[in-house]
Order: sequence, then structure tokens, then C-alpha cells
Amino acid sequence: MNETDRPGTDQCDEAAPTNQSHNRCAFVLGGGGRWGAVEIGMLRALVEAGIRPDLICGTSIGAFNGAVFASAADSDGIATLERLWGSVAADNLLGARPLDRARTFLKLRVAVQDPGPLRTLLEDALPVNRIEDLAVPFQCVAASIERAAEHWFEEGPIIDAVLASAAVPALFPPVEISGEHFYDGGLVNSVPVDRAIELGATEIFVLQVGRVEQPLRPPKRMHETALVSFEIARRHRFGRVRDRTLDGINIHVLPSANDMAFDDPRQIKWSDMSETDALVAGAYEASVAYLAALDAQP
Repeated sequence: MNETDRPGTDQCDEAAPTNQSHNRCAFVLGGGGRWGAVEIGMLRALVEAGIRPDLICGTSIGAFNGAVFASAADSDGIATLERLWGSVAADNLLGARPLDRARTFLKLRVAVQDPGPLRTLLEDALPVNRIEDLAVPFQCVAASIERAAEHWFEEGPIIDAVLASAAVPALFPPVEISGEHFYDGGLVNSVPVDRAIELGATEIFVLQVGRVEQPLRPPKRMHETALVSFEIARRHRFGRVRDRTLDGINIHVLPSANDMAFDDPRQIKWSDMSETDALVAGAYEASVAYLAALDAQP
């Protein structure tokens, strides 16, 4: 497994057959809440470099971004994502007033955020209703409550699957699908590189929100305990897959340019969308440079 080998022009530069057993180039979009804005910049850089996916795997906000991009894996898809993220910020969809959150909690009992506005946003953005009808093969993961296991959505209604993958505990209520209840996919597979490998990908571009590169330390404040715990879970599985040596598989971890430390107090401001444009721009510039260096390799 190599993070630097240049992708072959026959693997990612041209669209390949959509049969999932023969996928070769995969985009893996990890979770990370509002930091998922960096994935827009990364996707723009990939599109401009002429790199197209045969498969997209996503978790949480990566499922949201991935599903929209899978409906149009080109500049139109990027434009749609930019519009959606702009709508979230402009309409303050995740920034409900304390009184509104209290009312939502009294209604839902287990969450403070109503997923309804996000559902409406996706309904307006997606041209198809089912996963199997997307332009690019797409899968997303969620955590089954009843089975205490990861569940991959490969077909069926897109929006239900994405909302299940992004159902952050206590923020959103669990999503019920066919009698089973699901929480955020980040609980079980935050950066699902292994899924792309299982599906036959050999060139994998990892779009992650930036924290996996930063060192961890024991928490010093109450709010850091949850952050440290989640980061251990996030990094453990991704690290095991990344560090294995698998012949013929190249993994390219795109730079996010998001150097915010895990213990920065802004990490807990999950509804603050004021940095979206800066996050997109920083990841775009860093990814353009990364891909240029990759292309320059012999």
C-alpha cells in the first residue's frame, strides 16, 4: 500500500465500467461534521485534475457530500455542493436557538436537532431517489443499534441512508429503516478505506477532514474527553488499513489544510458555519499542489 505512487492514466483519469466488482478508482469521504467542507475543495481539485471515481464510499458528512457528488461527478456536482453548504450557512439550518433546541428535545427526547431541514435540502438537490440510480456507484455506512454493527447501504432510498449515516448521537435522533435503527457511521467506520478495498479499488483517494494527522494527548478539560475518545475510534481503524502493505493498492490521503488541533474549543462549535469558505479554499489549494506533485512523479 503506497500513499505516493502516481495513479495510472487508465485507472482514474477516465470513467470506468460501473460494475462494483470491477471498480478501480475510489473516492473515500470521511466523517467530520462541519469540517466536511474541506471535501468540497478536495473534490474540486480532483475534478480539475481529470480524476474521476468508479466508486464513492462515504461516512456521515462524507456520505452527504459523496451522495450529492455521485449524482454528478463533475463541476456541476461541485457547484451543487457549494450551493448546499451555502444554504446550510445562510439559513442557519444547524444553528437553532436554545429555545428551539429545547423544544426539539422535548419532542424527540433523544436529540436536539430536527433532521427535517437536511432531508428537504437533499430532496431538492438530488435528481434521483435511489442509490442504484446515481451516476457513480455509491455506498455509505451507518451503525446499527440493534446489531451493534456497521451496515452498508448499497441500494434503496438515498436520503434515508445518508441521514442514517449522519445521525450523530444526541444531535440527531436515530434513523429507522425497515424496522432497524441507525446512528452515525463514524461510530464504526469513520474513514472507510477498507470498504473501497473490499470492492476492488486499487487507486484510492482519501478525503478526510484533517485531524488524523495530529497527535493526541490525554484530555485536560471535560469537553476534550469525548473528542479524544472519538479520535481514538476514528484513527484506529483507518491507521490499521493505511499501514498494511497490500501489493497493487495505492492510497492517496489528500491534505485538508485544516490544522486546527483536536483540543481547539472551536471543535465543539458544530453549528458554526462561518469558516466554510476558508475551509474549502484551503483544502482546494493544498490538494491542487498535492496532485501536481503526484503527477510530476516518474
